[in-house]
Amino acid sequence: MKNIHSLIYICLTVSVLNLFFFLFHSFPKEKNTLISGTGTSFTAIEPRTSDVFVPQKMDFAGENVPLHQPSVKEALQKELIVNTYLHSHTLQILKKAPRVFSVLEPLLKKYNIPDDFKYLAVIESRLEPLIVSPAGAVGIWQFMKDTGKDLGLEINNEVDERYHLEKATKAAADYLQKAYNKFNSWTLAAASYNAGTSMLTKQMQLQKESDYYNLLLGEETERYVFRILALKQIMTHPELYHFEINETYPIEKTEAIEVKKTVKDWADFAREHGITYKTLKRFNPWLRKNTLHNPHHKTYEIKIPVKK
Repeated sequence: MKNIHSLIYICLTVSVLNLFFFLFHSFPKEKNTLISGTGTSFTAIEPRTSDVFVPQKMDFAGENVPLHQPSVKEALQKELIVNTYLHSHTLQILKKAPRVFSVLEPLLKKYNIPDDFKYLAVIESRLEPLIVSPAGAVGIWQFMKDTGKDLGLEINNEVDERYHLEKATKAAADYLQKAYNKFNSWTLAAASYNAGTSMLTKQMQLQKESDYYNLLLGEETERYVFRILALKQIMTHPELYHFEINETYPIEKTEAIEVKKTVKDWADFAREHGITYKTLKRFNPWLRKNTLHNPHHKTYEIKIPVKK
């Protein structure tokens, strides 16, 4: 009799638990509503990570990307994942791009460099005009000091044209055109911007290979072109990667003032033109000191914002 009572108790317990489980999963779940300090309610969204879209066809500067090769597709997918989920960095790039590209695009066209090379500038610097790498590379195109000088940029204590967007872009265009003339490939020219033309030539000769996608290179150079391709894809189709940009940073109109003499104090110069020293340096980051010694009367163009 005692065993029968125990059995009945167990059956009733299981029945109650099953009924509770059924009822719990039958009713719609309440959203997790939180209350902010101001009394405003909002719904918490559970984080969700999804795979990324990989295009079936893609090109760089008109040169086909062989995405039918599994290793090539996987390398591109890796960089798409990395840059899709670097949310804050990629979002900032998307907001800054119209401002910087408004300068880069006409210059690249002027110097006969394919438009896709603006994405090389993106991966080099995230379009940060004042960025300095741990190795000492400077500006949007990330030139080292000696390389900048070799390409004709003025670099001294008072002036550093690696920070000068227009002049640095011309220097980058000169480098890329020479690299293209050497390799007859814009893809290899882009890779050489990272590895150097000598190193790339050495590996091509060693491996008896002239296709970037078939070369075994150091990790950074091997990823380099795929990083460019990933940013091109994301920035061209941000909606496919769940980036919604409500407002980009404004393009501010400027006018140029020619300076052909020594400037004793840039702060005084700024005040004379109705702006602050901070504003002067924001539009002319290549001015590195508050003075300019100009004994040979070289002409410099100083940007100031157009008064509204």
